[in-house]
Amino acid sequence: MLKIYTRLPRYTHTPLIRRLPSVHRRRFNPVVRGLATTVSITMENNRSSKRTVKDTDLGEADEAQKGGSSRATPRSLSRAVSPPLKKRRTSPEKRESLPAEQQPEQQTEQQPCPSQWIVKSPFHLTTIRSLEHASNKDTVSLKDLLGDPLIKECWEFNYLHDIDFLMNAFDQDVRHLVKVHVVHGFWKKEDPKRLQIQSDAARYHNITTHHAYLPEPFGTHHSKMMVLFQADDTAEIIIHTANLIPKDWGNMTNAAWISPRLPLLKPETQHSTSSTRSSRPAGSGEKFKIDLLNYLRSYRAACKPLVDQLSEYDFSSIRGSLIASVPGRHSLVDDFPTRWGWAAVKETLKSVPVRQTTEQGSNDGEKPEVVIQISSIATLGPTDNWLKNTLFEALSGFQGPKTLSSRKPDFKVMFPTPDEIRKSLDGYSSGGSIHTKIQSAQQAKQLQYLRLIFCHWANDSSDDGVGTTTTVIPIREAGRQRAAPHIKTFIRYANQKTKDRVDWALLTSANLSKQAWGDAQSKNSSGEPQVRICSYEIGVLVWPELFVDGGSQKRKAVMIPTFLTDTPSTRNKEGTSSEGETAATSGNDEEESTVVVGLRMPYNLPLQRYGPQEVPWVATANHLEPDWMGQVWRHE
Repeated sequence: MLKIYTRLPRYTHTPLIRRLPSVHRRRFNPVVRGLATTVSITMENNRSSKRTVKDTDLGEADEAQKGGSSRATPRSLSRAVSPPLKKRRTSPEKRESLPAEQQPEQQTEQQPCPSQWIVKSPFHLTTIRSLEHASNKDTVSLKDLLGDPLIKECWEFNYLHDIDFLMNAFDQDVRHLVKVHVVHGFWKKEDPKRLQIQSDAARYHNITTHHAYLPEPFGTHHSKMMVLFQADDTAEIIIHTANLIPKDWGNMTNAAWISPRLPLLKPETQHSTSSTRSSRPAGSGEKFKIDLLNYLRSYRAACKPLVDQLSEYDFSSIRGSLIASVPGRHSLVDDFPTRWGWAAVKETLKSVPVRQTTEQGSNDGEKPEVVIQISSIATLGPTDNWLKNTLFEALSGFQGPKTLSSRKPDFKVMFPTPDEIRKSLDGYSSGGSIHTKIQSAQQAKQLQYLRLIFCHWANDSSDDGVGTTTTVIPIREAGRQRAAPHIKTFIRYANQKTKDRVDWALLTSANLSKQAWGDAQSKNSSGEPQVRICSYEIGVLVWPELFVDGGSQKRKAVMIPTFLTDTPSTRNKEGTSSEGETAATSGNDEEESTVVVGLRMPYNLPLQRYGPQEVPWVATANHLEPDWMGQVWRHE
């Protein structure tokens, strides 16, 4: 059983070796237009949040700087007004020759190219406090997600909660008006964590706390989600990987999937989200809505108001499949429309096409590969039966003929070593959120079969590792090797060697555990197959074909890894990208009308296997070698 430690072990301080890089300060750039002015405030991750300032305030500030008195008439009424100039059309040749700062900004998520449509990554990394701007491009902070002054209601689901940190993320002018619902999993009335949440929430009149229904004694409420309702009658779903505490949003690697703004359904289009199986395709917004509402219904009375609200919204713009877990014993053959845990991903992958490779004459490098990157590993058993026959089998599915079964993917598990924790931005303290055990005899046996597929997080170990190729492959930098991982990703690459195509990707709260994904299939009292799950988890699975809009022109789709940006690079004349990434298209079969979807990578490629003497980070062990700040780790 995996024990999750929420209090950091005691560690010994010695003088610092060096300081962390300084945090970027906010810069203010006021722009006056009309009676109300929008001020863009550059955040740590260079994304803008907005607030409204009266023109008279700006006028007073100008006069104060000049030593004069404030004027009564707003500047916008005393200056000359001219019609806007017509936009000049810039040819592609001239546009390419412009300096970077003069390049026209691209506003749409789906950007047309001569033979391609470029789609930004559906997953977004969170901002790292101590990294430079170049490593934080296209990232999101908690203030970016919650700082919109139009937010009128927020449902926040998580494992750990810092109430003050949550409330400070809302716009300061409306945070006392937002209806905030905090959903946690501490169901025992005397639980200290529950008492702390209630005590902190009591200081805010607009917070309501709810505890999740947990029938399984070893289960946890591990899901990480926010549901936002705006004053313009839209809703937004955010599924992410970070606890609601400052540490996870500071120097830990996390990510978020953010839905489009969902409008209210038109009265004539409202229909019931039934509790029986339907033909709505996996990855569609309609299926996503059915699965999300069924997930929320598992909370019983706590989330009934949220279910009623979301039922009135149009989910058709969503592209993704909800992969969730709820505690209990669930049938695998009934007509309930939603499956949970490993059964959910197994069923969804039946609708996901994968890139087919030639079986005859192909080598191992051309095989597909699924990389499981997690922050905790529970006790899986002394043998790999559950790992291979349950979880890996579920993750091996695809849409297509079974003749491809011999090309099942290989699997790798990415997990940090003690040296990578020592070198991380927060040093040993980041290791308090990363868990596995290797001390007992059963855990030692588990380490034996996991070691064969273990890979580094930072991919810069001096130990080359068993089976590491001797071929020199350019390193594709994700910019997160020193930000310890709390993110969880499951990614299937079409080619084990090049990893230049992604068949599908899952961002989830679920780690590598039976509690999260479910035990092996068993039978209930009626002899029907069932799965037992202990914990709440939630994630989103995406694949490239979801982003092909319907129309008269048939388009192909590919998903490619992107590094340090959410936008995939397009091919230049030489067939390679200007940033050293994989070209967006690489062959005549993908030349015409291709949709190119980016997938923001949290780790460097290629992967690096563990060396023969390397072991994973264990938070319940002592680590006496000082980290970069001179600290050592002693477990209580």
